[in-house]
This record gives sequence, structure tokens and C-alpha cells, in this order.
Amino acid sequence: MPKLFHLRCSPRAASASSAGADAFLAQFRQTRPSWDIDLQDLWRETLPEFDGAALEAKYTRLGGRSFSDSERDAFAVVERMAMRFALADRVLISSPMWNFGVPYKLKQWFDLIVQPGLTFTFSPAEGYRGLVKDRPTIVILASGSDFVTGMSRGRVDMATPYLRDILRFVGVHSVRFVAIGPTAGAGDQVKAARGTAERRLIELARTF
Repeated sequence: MPKLFHLRCSPRAASASSAGADAFLAQFRQTRPSWDIDLQDLWRETLPEFDGAALEAKYTRLGGRSFSDSERDAFAVVERMAMRFALADRVLISSPMWNFGVPYKLKQWFDLIVQPGLTFTFSPAEGYRGLVKDRPTIVILASGSDFVTGMSRGRVDMATPYLRDILRFVGVHSVRFVAIGPTAGAGDQVKAARGTAERRLIELARTF
């Protein structure tokens, strides 16, 4: 069964990014009723810390040595997370922008799965190469600022380039971003921004 992997990164069920994802998925389910939707909610699932045996396992891999039992067990958790993402046919990431960047749990998720020999490799001859197969990916990014029209009032969007580059680093290049903003301020502007983004997401879902 084909699978869409949805990485939900907002702790608020009624947030703009969550609402945008819900609108997208409602249409996607109508368009592709046979597909499985695999939801990973970063605020409902416990992410492991990357320390101790898990961290040592990374350097064991880099050194070409064999895992100890504790390293093998710790790294297996990271491997399962990466494979859950890598085996999906489509990917949807819905996230707010926090302090110009991504929420710390989303950064932690990437820090866990971006591992040598798992999602990327390196050789002196060709440099870094992503190991994740490219697949259509949509990133919904909601912000209190209006980055859709550029009216950011001096604020900087560091989330979009980070997400684009980290996905590209592991091999995912076919990424489209849908910005939702402003999510704060005058009520009519907030409502209009959300409505515009959700209409675009519904259209994208019909061909995604």
C-alpha cells in the first residue's frame, strides 16, 4: 500500500499549520483513498536523546568498527525513525516558525535521522551524497509574519532555507513550500492568509 508520511510539528491542534495540513489531507484522502497516512506527531511521540550509546554508535560507524550491544540497540531506534521517513512515497511536513527558525523538536528529529551511512554518505571523490530517494514533498510553514508577500517588518525567515537544505542533503529535492502568514495581527488579514493557503493546499492535494 502506498504511503504518505506526515510529520506534524505544532503542539496546537488548532494551529494554522495543523489546519492547513488537515485541509490538504482531507482532499488527499478523497483523491487517493487507497493510500495509508502515517502520522508522526512530534509532540505525541517521544524522541530519543542523541547521547550516550546512540552518539557513540555514530562515531563507531564513522570509524568502520562494529557496534557494541548497547550501541546497536540505541542506533536501531534511530534507524527505524529514518526508515519510516525514507520508505514513504510522499511526504508532508507541517510546522510553525519559531523565533525565525523551526521548533526544537523538528530540529531534534533531523539531528536524529541525518546520520552517515543511513541518510547520507561521504567520499573524497564525490563529497556528500544523500541516500534517501527523492519523492514529492510539501512543507507547510506558518508564521506570525507575512513572508508570502515579503512584508516581514525586518524579520528573517531562516526556517525555509534550513528545511530546503537539510532535505536536499539527504536526497529529497522535489520540495514545495506553502507559507501561511500572517497568523497574528488583524483578524481579517489572518483569516484571509489562512484561507488563501488552504485553498492552495487543496489544489496541490488533487495532484500530489
